[in-house]
Amino acid sequence: MPHSHAGLVSEAYRDRSLLSDRRHSEAVLDTIAALDRGLVRVAEPLADGTWQVNAWVKEAILLYFSIAALQVHEVGPFEFHDKIPLKHHLQAAGVRVVPPGTARYGSFLQPGVILMPGYVNIGAWVGAGTMVDTWATVGSCAQIGARVHLSGGVGIGGVLEPPQAQPVIVEDGCFIGSRAILVEGVHVEREAVIGANVVLTASTAILDVSGPEVVEFRGRIPARSVVIPGVRNKRFPAGEFGVPCALIIGKRKDSTDQKTSLNEALREFSVPV
Repeated sequence: MPHSHAGLVSEAYRDRSLLSDRRHSEAVLDTIAALDRGLVRVAEPLADGTWQVNAWVKEAILLYFSIAALQVHEVGPFEFHDKIPLKHHLQAAGVRVVPPGTARYGSFLQPGVILMPGYVNIGAWVGAGTMVDTWATVGSCAQIGARVHLSGGVGIGGVLEPPQAQPVIVEDGCFIGSRAILVEGVHVEREAVIGANVVLTASTAILDVSGPEVVEFRGRIPARSVVIPGVRNKRFPAGEFGVPCALIIGKRKDSTDQKTSLNEALREFSVPV
């Protein structure tokens, strides 16, 4: 089983000379193959709603770069020169990829995923029925839930080092608007709506302004939140200037199904997508 390789992988990560031992190098290769088939994940949800990061899986990815050789790959008129091949057997997996959409070996796409001319990197997990729209990117180790819509040009950042760091997580049913950027292990909880051009980093102030008093979050968007870009004034030695932030302006309703709720949220709050 892939999890039995955890000790061998971590040993080799601490001492790269161990990669000359076949047991350790094969443990790395087996882990990447398991990632590609969805048998292991970089991070996974637990029963209590929290997420567990499997640092040893990230260590395997980093070690894979060390032992994989550069190769030329030809796909029709396209030529690639890289250490990591593309995913194969997409039809059998029930995945639709529109040229020149690219999913790297070691990523996992569940049945029903549609990948337009975008990109999914190694270690990423994309859930069933999710749309990765044109020029959207899913960075290394990012965890994207089921029935998510990543609109055109969305940037989901990769998080590889340190291995114990949480990757970017977007839970089930979220809508991420055009040209939004999520990096540095940001966690978007289920069914949230992120408007166009929202930028979320670990240090971005996320301000819930839907109630009588502001409530501030960092690195996490609560479930069903509707979020737009904002600006907060901050005083510096040279004067007062506007600093980008994100504003939670309301919640999607529980009374309707997911699709209707999303459309209502966009209309009710005039969220640009």
